[in-house]
Amino acid sequence: MEPADFFDTLVAWQRRHGRHHLPWQGTRDPYRVWLSEIMLQQTQVATVLPYYQRFLQRFSHLNALAQAEPDEVLAHWSGLGYYSRARHLHACARQLVQQGGHWPSTAAELQRLPGIGASTAAAIAAFCFGERVSILDGNAQRLLARLLAFEGDLAHAPTKRVLWQQAQALLAPQASAADMAAYTQGLMDLGAQICTRSRPRCSDCPAAAYCQALAQQRVAELPQKSRRSPRRHEDWWLLLLRRPDGAIWLQQRPPRGIWAGLYAPPVLHAEQAALQAPPGVGAGQTPILHPVIPHSLTHRELRLHPVQWQWAAGAQDPIADGPGRWVHTLGKPQQHPAQQPIALPAPIRAWLLENL
Repeated sequence: MEPADFFDTLVAWQRRHGRHHLPWQGTRDPYRVWLSEIMLQQTQVATVLPYYQRFLQRFSHLNALAQAEPDEVLAHWSGLGYYSRARHLHACARQLVQQGGHWPSTAAELQRLPGIGASTAAAIAAFCFGERVSILDGNAQRLLARLLAFEGDLAHAPTKRVLWQQAQALLAPQASAADMAAYTQGLMDLGAQICTRSRPRCSDCPAAAYCQALAQQRVAELPQKSRRSPRRHEDWWLLLLRRPDGAIWLQQRPPRGIWAGLYAPPVLHAEQAALQAPPGVGAGQTPILHPVIPHSLTHRELRLHPVQWQWAAGAQDPIADGPGRWVHTLGKPQQHPAQQPIALPAPIRAWLLENL
Protein backbone atom coordinates (compact mmCIF):
# COMPACT_ATOMS: atom_id res chain seq x y z
CA MET A 1 0.00 0.00 0.00
CA GLU A 2 1.34 3.39 -0.97
CA PRO A 3 0.62 6.21 1.53
CA ALA A 4 -1.46 8.09 -1.01
CA ASP A 5 -3.71 5.06 -1.58
CA PHE A 6 -5.25 5.09 1.88
CA PHE A 7 -5.20 8.87 2.07
CA ASP A 8 -7.03 9.36 -1.24
CA THR A 9 -9.51 6.57 -0.48
CA LEU A 10 -10.40 8.06 2.90
CA VAL A 11 -10.73 11.60 1.51
CA ALA A 12 -13.09 10.41 -1.25
CA TRP A 13 -15.15 8.36 1.22
CA GLN A 14 -15.47 11.20 3.69
CA ARG A 15 -16.63 13.65 1.05
CA ARG A 16 -19.31 11.24 -0.09
CA HIS A 17 -20.34 9.35 3.06
CA GLY A 18 -18.86 11.17 6.05
CA ARG A 19 -20.53 13.54 8.46
CA HIS A 20 -21.17 17.06 7.16
CA HIS A 21 -24.02 18.29 9.36
CA LEU A 22 -22.17 19.01 12.59
CA PRO A 23 -22.24 22.70 13.64
CA TRP A 24 -18.45 22.97 13.97
CA GLN A 25 -17.85 21.73 10.41
CA GLY A 26 -17.44 23.94 7.37
CA THR A 27 -15.43 26.56 9.26
CA ARG A 28 -11.76 27.37 9.63
CA ASP A 29 -12.40 29.47 12.73
CA PRO A 30 -9.92 28.10 15.31
CA TYR A 31 -12.14 29.17 18.21
CA ARG A 32 -15.09 27.04 17.09
CA VAL A 33 -12.94 24.07 16.09
CA TRP A 34 -10.98 24.23 19.35
CA LEU A 35 -14.17 24.40 21.43
CA SER A 36 -15.64 21.37 19.66
CA GLU A 37 -12.43 19.35 19.99
CA ILE A 38 -12.19 20.02 23.73
CA MET A 39 -15.86 19.14 24.27
CA LEU A 40 -15.53 15.95 22.23
CA GLN A 41 -12.71 14.57 24.35
CA GLN A 42 -14.14 11.39 25.92
CA THR A 43 -17.67 12.64 25.19
CA GLN A 44 -20.06 11.50 22.45
CA VAL A 45 -21.21 13.83 19.69
CA ALA A 46 -24.89 13.54 20.66
CA THR A 47 -24.07 14.73 24.19
CA VAL A 48 -21.88 17.59 22.98
CA LEU A 49 -24.29 19.10 20.43
CA PRO A 50 -26.65 21.02 22.78
CA TYR A 51 -23.76 22.14 25.03
CA TYR A 52 -21.79 23.43 22.07
CA GLN A 53 -24.71 25.52 20.84
CA ARG A 54 -25.50 26.96 24.28
CA PHE A 55 -21.85 27.67 25.04
CA LEU A 56 -21.48 29.63 21.80
CA GLN A 57 -24.62 31.60 22.52
CA ARG A 58 -23.02 32.91 25.71
CA PHE A 59 -19.35 32.93 24.68
CA SER A 60 -19.53 33.68 20.97
CA HIS A 61 -15.86 34.56 20.56
CA LEU A 62 -12.51 34.27 22.29
CA ASN A 63 -12.70 37.60 24.12
CA ALA A 64 -16.13 36.80 25.57
CA LEU A 65 -14.78 33.58 27.05
CA ALA A 66 -11.60 35.19 28.34
CA GLN A 67 -13.52 38.00 30.08
CA ALA A 68 -15.97 35.64 31.84
CA GLU A 69 -15.62 34.61 35.47
CA PRO A 70 -14.52 31.01 36.10
CA ASP A 71 -17.77 30.16 37.91
CA GLU A 72 -19.82 31.21 34.90
CA VAL A 73 -17.73 29.09 32.53
CA LEU A 74 -18.13 26.07 34.82
CA ALA A 75 -21.87 26.72 35.12
CA HIS A 76 -22.28 26.53 31.33
CA TRP A 77 -20.12 23.40 31.26
CA SER A 78 -22.06 21.67 34.04
CA GLY A 79 -23.20 18.23 32.89
CA LEU A 80 -20.41 17.60 30.36
CA GLY A 81 -18.08 16.19 33.01
CA TYR A 82 -14.27 16.21 33.07
CA TYR A 83 -14.39 19.75 34.43
CA SER A 84 -10.66 20.29 34.11
CA ARG A 85 -11.40 20.75 30.40
CA ALA A 86 -13.48 23.84 31.17
CA ARG A 87 -10.83 25.29 33.46
CA HIS A 88 -8.13 24.74 30.84
CA LEU A 89 -10.43 26.16 28.17
CA HIS A 90 -10.83 29.35 30.17
CA ALA A 91 -7.11 29.58 30.95
CA CYS A 92 -6.26 29.05 27.29
CA ALA A 93 -8.65 31.81 26.18
CA ARG A 94 -7.13 34.25 28.66
CA GLN A 95 -3.60 33.40 27.60
CA LEU A 96 -4.42 33.85 23.92
CA VAL A 97 -6.07 37.22 24.56
CA GLN A 98 -3.07 38.33 26.60
CA GLN A 99 -0.89 37.42 23.62
CA GLY A 100 -2.97 39.51 21.24
CA GLY A 101 -5.71 37.04 20.34
CA HIS A 102 -3.73 35.38 17.54
CA TRP A 103 -3.91 31.60 17.19
CA PRO A 104 -0.71 29.64 16.51
CA SER A 105 -0.93 27.90 13.13
CA THR A 106 1.10 24.74 13.81
CA ALA A 107 0.38 21.73 16.00
CA ALA A 108 3.72 22.14 17.78
CA GLU A 109 2.86 25.71 18.83
CA LEU A 110 -0.74 24.87 19.73
CA GLN A 111 0.43 22.19 22.16
CA ARG A 112 2.06 24.86 24.30
CA LEU A 113 -1.37 26.26 25.21
CA PRO A 114 -3.25 25.08 28.33
CA GLY A 115 -5.37 21.98 27.83
CA ILE A 116 -4.39 21.34 24.19
CA GLY A 117 -2.85 17.91 23.77
CA ALA A 118 -1.06 16.56 20.74
CA SER A 119 -4.08 15.12 18.91
CA THR A 120 -6.28 18.17 19.61
CA ALA A 121 -3.46 20.42 18.37
CA ALA A 122 -3.16 18.33 15.20
CA ALA A 123 -6.91 18.56 14.57
CA ILE A 124 -6.95 22.36 14.92
CA ALA A 125 -3.85 22.71 12.74
CA ALA A 126 -5.24 20.42 10.03
CA PHE A 127 -8.80 21.81 9.99
CA CYS A 128 -7.97 25.50 10.30
CA PHE A 129 -4.51 25.92 8.82
CA GLY A 130 -4.14 22.94 6.48
CA GLU A 131 -1.05 21.62 8.23
CA ARG A 132 0.03 18.20 7.06
CA VAL A 133 -0.20 16.47 10.41
CA SER A 134 -2.17 13.42 11.58
CA ILE A 135 -4.46 13.19 14.58
CA LEU A 136 -4.32 10.18 16.88
CA ASP A 137 -7.40 10.33 19.11
CA GLY A 138 -9.04 7.17 20.40
CA ASN A 139 -10.94 6.44 17.19
CA ALA A 140 -7.86 7.06 15.03
CA GLN A 141 -5.71 4.83 17.26
CA ARG A 142 -8.11 1.94 16.83
CA LEU A 143 -8.53 2.46 13.09
CA LEU A 144 -4.82 2.84 12.31
CA ALA A 145 -3.74 0.00 14.62
CA ARG A 146 -6.04 -2.31 12.67
CA LEU A 147 -5.12 -0.88 9.29
CA LEU A 148 -1.41 -1.43 9.95
CA ALA A 149 -1.78 -4.53 12.18
CA PHE A 150 0.12 -2.57 14.79
CA GLU A 151 0.90 -4.88 17.69
CA GLY A 152 2.39 -2.47 20.22
CA ASP A 153 0.70 -1.87 23.55
CA LEU A 154 -0.92 1.57 23.24
CA ALA A 155 -1.07 1.94 27.01
CA HIS A 156 2.59 2.95 26.80
CA ALA A 157 3.52 6.39 25.52
CA PRO A 158 6.68 5.33 23.58
CA THR A 159 4.67 2.72 21.69
CA LYS A 160 1.97 5.26 20.90
CA ARG A 161 4.63 7.58 19.48
CA VAL A 162 5.69 4.83 17.07
CA LEU A 163 2.10 4.49 15.83
CA TRP A 164 1.94 8.27 15.43
CA GLN A 165 5.04 8.19 13.22
CA GLN A 166 3.38 5.54 11.07
CA ALA A 167 0.18 7.60 10.96
CA GLN A 168 2.18 10.59 9.76
CA ALA A 169 3.72 8.45 7.00
CA LEU A 170 0.24 7.75 5.59
CA LEU A 171 -0.34 11.40 4.65
CA ALA A 172 -0.17 12.24 0.96
CA PRO A 173 3.04 14.20 0.25
CA GLN A 174 1.27 17.10 -1.47
CA ALA A 175 -1.99 17.13 0.50
CA SER A 176 -3.93 20.38 0.11
CA ALA A 177 -5.61 22.18 3.02
CA ALA A 178 -9.02 20.95 1.82
CA ASP A 179 -7.74 17.39 1.57
CA MET A 180 -6.24 17.55 5.06
CA ALA A 181 -9.57 18.70 6.49
CA ALA A 182 -11.43 15.87 4.72
CA TYR A 183 -8.81 13.29 5.74
CA THR A 184 -8.83 14.37 9.39
CA GLN A 185 -12.63 14.29 9.51
CA GLY A 186 -12.51 10.96 7.69
CA LEU A 187 -10.39 9.38 10.42
CA MET A 188 -12.93 10.58 12.98
CA ASP A 189 -15.94 9.43 10.96
CA LEU A 190 -14.58 6.04 9.93
CA GLY A 191 -13.53 5.28 13.49
CA ALA A 192 -16.87 6.36 14.94
CA GLN A 193 -19.17 4.82 12.33
CA ILE A 194 -17.43 1.82 10.74
CA CYS A 195 -14.25 0.75 12.58
CA THR A 196 -15.95 0.64 15.96
CA ARG A 197 -14.59 -0.97 19.12
CA SER A 198 -17.03 -3.87 18.96
CA ARG A 199 -18.79 -5.27 15.90
CA PRO A 200 -16.85 -3.25 13.30
CA ARG A 201 -18.56 -3.13 9.90
CA CYS A 202 -15.59 -4.33 7.89
CA SER A 203 -17.74 -5.15 4.85
CA ASP A 204 -18.68 -1.45 4.60
CA CYS A 205 -15.18 -0.10 5.15
CA PRO A 206 -13.63 1.77 2.20
CA ALA A 207 -10.18 0.79 3.45
CA ALA A 208 -10.89 -2.95 3.74
CA ALA A 209 -8.54 -3.74 0.85
CA TYR A 210 -5.67 -2.12 2.75
CA CYS A 211 -6.49 -3.39 6.25
CA GLN A 212 -3.79 -5.79 7.43
CA ALA A 213 -5.73 -6.83 10.54
CA LEU A 214 -8.67 -7.85 8.36
CA ALA A 215 -6.38 -9.82 6.04
CA GLN A 216 -4.89 -11.58 9.05
CA GLN A 217 -8.31 -12.08 10.74
CA ARG A 218 -7.11 -10.16 13.79
CA VAL A 219 -9.53 -7.23 13.87
CA ALA A 220 -11.05 -8.26 17.21
CA GLU A 221 -7.68 -8.42 19.01
CA LEU A 222 -6.35 -5.04 17.86
CA PRO A 223 -5.46 -2.56 19.14
CA GLN A 224 -3.67 -3.84 22.22
CA LYS A 225 -4.01 -1.78 25.36
CA SER A 226 -3.18 -3.63 28.55
CA ARG A 227 -3.48 -1.05 31.30
CA ARG A 228 -6.98 -0.60 32.65
CA SER A 229 -7.73 1.53 35.68
CA PRO A 230 -9.69 -0.46 38.28
CA ARG A 231 -13.11 0.93 39.16
CA ARG A 232 -13.45 2.16 42.71
CA HIS A 233 -16.67 2.25 44.71
CA GLU A 234 -17.17 5.10 47.17
CA ASP A 235 -19.94 6.28 49.48
CA TRP A 236 -20.41 10.03 49.87
CA TRP A 237 -22.83 11.59 52.35
CA LEU A 238 -24.24 14.91 51.11
CA LEU A 239 -25.06 17.30 53.94
CA LEU A 240 -28.24 19.09 52.82
CA LEU A 241 -28.65 22.13 55.05
CA ARG A 242 -31.93 23.94 54.33
CA ARG A 243 -33.03 27.29 55.76
CA PRO A 244 -36.69 28.04 56.59
CA ASP A 245 -36.91 30.13 53.39
CA GLY A 246 -35.95 27.07 51.31
CA ALA A 247 -32.37 28.09 50.50
CA ILE A 248 -29.78 25.30 50.34
CA TRP A 249 -26.21 25.71 51.56
CA LEU A 250 -23.64 24.91 48.83
CA GLN A 251 -19.90 25.16 49.09
CA GLN A 252 -17.19 25.11 46.46
CA ARG A 253 -15.36 21.85 45.95
CA PRO A 254 -11.53 21.76 46.19
CA PRO A 255 -9.56 22.79 43.09
CA ARG A 256 -8.53 19.18 42.42
CA GLY A 257 -10.46 15.94 42.35
CA ILE A 258 -14.05 15.05 41.51
CA TRP A 259 -16.23 18.06 40.62
CA ALA A 260 -13.24 20.33 41.26
CA GLY A 261 -14.28 23.96 41.58
CA LEU A 262 -18.01 23.24 41.37
CA TYR A 263 -20.57 23.96 44.09
CA ALA A 264 -22.22 21.09 45.94
CA PRO A 265 -23.59 20.27 49.38
CA PRO A 266 -20.80 19.58 51.90
CA VAL A 267 -19.48 16.05 51.38
CA LEU A 268 -18.71 13.73 54.30
CA HIS A 269 -17.13 10.31 53.92
CA ALA A 270 -18.51 8.68 57.05
CA GLU A 271 -22.16 8.00 57.83
CA GLN A 272 -21.68 8.63 61.53
CA ALA A 273 -20.45 12.17 60.89
CA ALA A 274 -23.36 12.90 58.54
CA LEU A 275 -25.90 11.81 61.19
CA GLN A 276 -24.53 14.14 63.87
CA ALA A 277 -26.48 17.39 64.01
CA PRO A 278 -24.21 20.26 62.86
CA PRO A 279 -24.19 23.60 64.70
CA GLY A 280 -27.13 25.67 63.49
CA VAL A 281 -29.64 22.84 63.60
CA GLY A 282 -32.45 23.06 66.12
CA ALA A 283 -32.21 20.94 69.28
CA GLY A 284 -33.73 17.47 69.16
CA GLN A 285 -33.98 17.41 65.38
CA THR A 286 -33.43 14.21 63.40
CA PRO A 287 -32.31 14.24 59.75
CA ILE A 288 -34.33 13.25 56.70
CA LEU A 289 -32.53 10.38 54.96
CA HIS A 290 -33.20 10.34 51.20
CA PRO A 291 -32.70 7.36 48.88
CA VAL A 292 -29.22 6.74 47.52
CA ILE A 293 -28.25 8.42 44.24
CA PRO A 294 -25.98 6.17 42.12
CA HIS A 295 -23.56 8.03 39.86
CA SER A 296 -20.97 6.54 37.50
CA LEU A 297 -17.70 8.24 36.64
CA THR A 298 -14.95 6.99 34.34
CA HIS A 299 -13.05 5.02 36.96
CA ARG A 300 -15.37 5.32 39.91
CA GLU A 301 -18.84 4.39 41.10
CA LEU A 302 -20.32 6.84 43.59
CA ARG A 303 -23.19 6.20 45.97
CA LEU A 304 -24.48 9.60 47.08
CA HIS A 305 -26.46 9.63 50.35
CA PRO A 306 -28.45 12.90 50.82
CA VAL A 307 -28.87 13.69 54.52
CA GLN A 308 -31.17 16.69 55.04
CA TRP A 309 -31.14 18.94 58.10
CA GLN A 310 -33.33 21.96 58.80
CA TRP A 311 -31.21 25.03 59.57
CA ALA A 312 -32.51 27.18 62.38
CA ALA A 313 -33.76 30.68 61.58
CA GLY A 314 -31.13 33.27 62.46
CA ALA A 315 -28.34 30.72 62.95
CA GLN A 316 -24.86 31.63 61.72
CA ASP A 317 -23.74 30.29 58.34
CA PRO A 318 -22.20 26.81 58.38
CA ILE A 319 -18.46 26.49 58.87
CA ALA A 320 -17.11 25.46 55.48
CA ASP A 321 -13.74 24.31 54.17
CA GLY A 322 -14.10 26.62 51.18
CA PRO A 323 -16.33 29.38 49.78
CA GLY A 324 -20.02 28.73 50.42
CA ARG A 325 -23.37 30.40 49.86
CA TRP A 326 -27.10 29.98 50.37
CA VAL A 327 -28.82 29.32 47.03
CA HIS A 328 -32.52 29.63 46.16
CA THR A 329 -32.56 29.04 42.38
CA LEU A 330 -30.84 26.05 40.81
CA GLY A 331 -31.94 26.34 37.19
CA LYS A 332 -29.35 26.30 34.42
CA PRO A 333 -27.70 29.64 33.59
CA GLN A 334 -29.58 30.09 30.34
CA GLN A 335 -32.89 29.79 32.25
CA HIS A 336 -32.01 32.64 34.63
CA PRO A 337 -29.64 34.94 32.68
CA ALA A 338 -30.07 37.85 35.11
CA GLN A 339 -28.83 35.85 38.10
CA GLN A 340 -25.25 35.03 38.98
CA PRO A 341 -24.74 31.50 37.62
CA ILE A 342 -23.62 28.71 39.90
CA ALA A 343 -21.75 25.69 38.64
CA LEU A 344 -23.28 22.48 39.96
CA PRO A 345 -22.52 18.83 39.11
CA ALA A 346 -25.29 17.55 36.87
CA PRO A 347 -26.53 14.77 39.23
CA ILE A 348 -26.68 17.22 42.16
CA ARG A 349 -28.59 19.83 40.16
CA ALA A 350 -31.06 17.23 38.83
CA TRP A 351 -31.70 15.74 42.27
CA LEU A 352 -32.18 19.11 43.98
CA LEU A 353 -34.57 20.32 41.31
CA GLU A 354 -36.63 17.13 41.51
CA ASN A 355 -36.69 16.75 45.30
CA LEU A 356 -36.25 20.17 46.89
